[in-house]
Amino acid sequence: MRLTGLVAEGYRSLKSIRLEFGQVGLFVGENGVGKSNLYRALQLIKAAGQGSLAYEIAREGGMQSALWSGGRRLAQPARVILGAELENDETAAKFSYQVEIGLPPPVSAGFAFEPQVKEEKLSVEAGRRPVEMMTRKGPAAFARDGDGRRVEYPVRLLNSETALAMLGASGRYPEAGDLRAAVAGWRFYHGFRTDRDSPARKPSLAITSTMLDEDGGNLAAVFATLAHIRQDTVDLDRAVADALGAELDVPEPGEAATFGLKLPEFPQRLFRPEELSDGQMRFLALAGALMSYRLPGLIALNEPEASLHPRMLPALADMIAKAAERTQLWVVTHSQELAALITDRTGAQALAMVRIDGATAIEGLGITGRLSDED
Repeated sequence: MRLTGLVAEGYRSLKSIRLEFGQVGLFVGENGVGKSNLYRALQLIKAAGQGSLAYEIAREGGMQSALWSGGRRLAQPARVILGAELENDETAAKFSYQVEIGLPPPVSAGFAFEPQVKEEKLSVEAGRRPVEMMTRKGPAAFARDGDGRRVEYPVRLLNSETALAMLGASGRYPEAGDLRAAVAGWRFYHGFRTDRDSPARKPSLAITSTMLDEDGGNLAAVFATLAHIRQDTVDLDRAVADALGAELDVPEPGEAATFGLKLPEFPQRLFRPEELSDGQMRFLALAGALMSYRLPGLIALNEPEASLHPRMLPALADMIAKAAERTQLWVVTHSQELAALITDRTGAQALAMVRIDGATAIEGLGITGRLSDED
């Protein structure tokens, strides 16, 4: 199921933004314009599907931190509205999901500043008009079951629970289940730890690993899967050689999977992960994310150029373009050079992000989420 649009209103610097989404979403802007907030808004859609939306917002400072801090109309409630549109490529069915989050009322079952899910709605368009498949207001939720009947969900939902997660996991409401599965499969790579205790530097359990964990903890197993299960590391080897001038060595795993680098100036020496530089480790982790045996439905990268030497950027852009042949990519960067390289290789238009009166905006983006012909 392919992401086709995103809506974010009242979230941090995102006063109101709506955009369409293609195979590669490329967002570029200076520090402080709100690029990470847009990335985070998409990540919160995944959290709604997983049932961790309230936790994720509380972890970033709670509703006081999440709410748009600019002016509001007097009668306008303080709400964060997040929405996503997806399309099933096999059936052409179009899914539209929206969740509204606000503060609990003075007398409620929730804590004072925790996020409270106010409303949710899921509609699906498979014919001439969209059909409402799930609605939630307060603790009550209704959905269409496998026979298409609109029924009430038998459990009253808590303020912190999302209907998408609860109903989608129940197995009784197919459309909610399909959407939940789709967004739960997205991967977000917001930098990789490269300190001495980084999970990516550690050996992995010798288990076939088809895609990289978000913390990079199974990196060695991902490389071993490519080398010894798929038996194809041509693209990976080329990327490592182009970016690092080195050869990736992945021995046959025993109880654990490991890897190392062979550098041309030290042909008899194998450099283990704990010896590699931060930039080397970060590039290898990105390689694991973008070149794994299987790719998730969507990969989101937030400032992937961080800690990388400029000479590594062409190889990174090559990996992004190669991955875009198999999945959707969402790339947020402040590097104009990387954005130009990705545009050259994929044809994706870089969307320039700016601040206007304190709000994050995208240059040339109209109210419908489309760029004008001139832009």
